[in-house]
Amino acid sequence: MEPPSSINLPLSLKTMYDIAEFILRSVELISPDQTEKMVDTLARFYENKGGKVLVMGAGRSGLVGRAFAMRLLHLGYNAYVLGETIVPAIRENDLAIAISGSGRTKLIVTAAEAAKDAKATLVALTSYYDSPLGRIADVVVEIPGRTKYSQNEDYFARQILGITEPLAPLGTLFEDTTQVFLDGIVAELMMRLKKTEEDLRRVHANIEL
Repeated sequence: MEPPSSINLPLSLKTMYDIAEFILRSVELISPDQTEKMVDTLARFYENKGGKVLVMGAGRSGLVGRAFAMRLLHLGYNAYVLGETIVPAIRENDLAIAISGSGRTKLIVTAAEAAKDAKATLVALTSYYDSPLGRIADVVVEIPGRTKYSQNEDYFARQILGITEPLAPLGTLFEDTTQVFLDGIVAELMMRLKKTEEDLRRVHANIEL
């Protein structure tokens, strides 16, 4: 997807094309079966009216998780974000959603293990199925993207796009791709749950900072 007159574009705008191209190519790599399993899990869980959804992520992945948790709340889920002061205890029949590109961020793996110990269902979004997080999850969705750890892992992203580190430092590609993927999940959940934009608007906060 070569941008028109890219030679005359500032690097910041050219980078937007590069990241968008990475996301488009990632669509071909994300498993439809894994995606459907995540959607099915969330759709079935919606009937568990007393159940809680806890979204977990560290750093920028945590910010992506917060955006997703907000949309889950708008859809009618009892959603919380790890680290907030009002998070209740997670118990059996609850749902935890963990986001970690490497699948080995200690804070998130430890939190995910605690959720599993409490007998909650665990959904993991990671670039590595066979990671500590992926191995303990009930549902795994592999999201392509460069993670912030090793050069060996960076090779995965470079093979897809050839993007260089300064254009998308650390976990940018994973985080951006996960954000767009989760927005797609929200769109499908709206259809499955027969929710309209007006339904979401009625739940949206009417007092904001």
